[in-house]
Amino acid sequence: MAVLLVLDPTRLDFAIASAFYDPATGFVGGHSYFLETILHDRVKQAVIVMAVFALVGFVASLVFKRMAGWRRSLGYLVLALGLSTAIVTPLKALTEVHCPWDLTAFGGEEVYTPLLSQRAPTDHPGRCWPGGHASSGFALLALFFFLRDRRPRLARAALMGALVLGSVLSLGRMMQGAHFLSHNVWTLLFDWMICLVTYRLVLYRPAASEPPALA
Repeated sequence: MAVLLVLDPTRLDFAIASAFYDPATGFVGGHSYFLETILHDRVKQAVIVMAVFALVGFVASLVFKRMAGWRRSLGYLVLALGLSTAIVTPLKALTEVHCPWDLTAFGGEEVYTPLLSQRAPTDHPGRCWPGGHASSGFALLALFFFLRDRRPRLARAALMGALVLGSVLSLGRMMQGAHFLSHNVWTLLFDWMICLVTYRLVLYRPAASEPPALA
């Protein structure tokens, strides 16, 4: 996180966004059915369904004794998924960062300002930082911690799956002009920290220390 704050990602952000932008036609993914309907809407709905199943499982663990052993883990999963996605909206409203498609450089009407700079006066504040849709994928980092102490191999697969899905969703929104790369990297960092801290508070149990050897 400190690196992103110290090193200005503007040049890299603009270079990547420019690769997806044509002044004559706009962003390459601007009118893509696949990117908007499948990769955006349907994937988001699938993650919501997963979160609902986790919540149902947690409630069931309160009722059925044979599921009691999963109660804490399911509670963690519900909490981590909820926090990872819920943090995005208030941060968008707080920072007022514009999307690439809003900016004059990409056919919009707003002036670009770096993350930590004062926003240029406007009647239409931005709502684009951090990347919201990327959190649908990166929130699934919670599955890694959910499985870490029970199924380590499956946990590693879940980690890779979450990183790949989050990256694909990030790329899709970048192709549409909805986010810069740095917006989505911030989302990854926020979601990782949320899932990690929640794991430490809810699930982590340090191994019992060995008794001292007798002389």
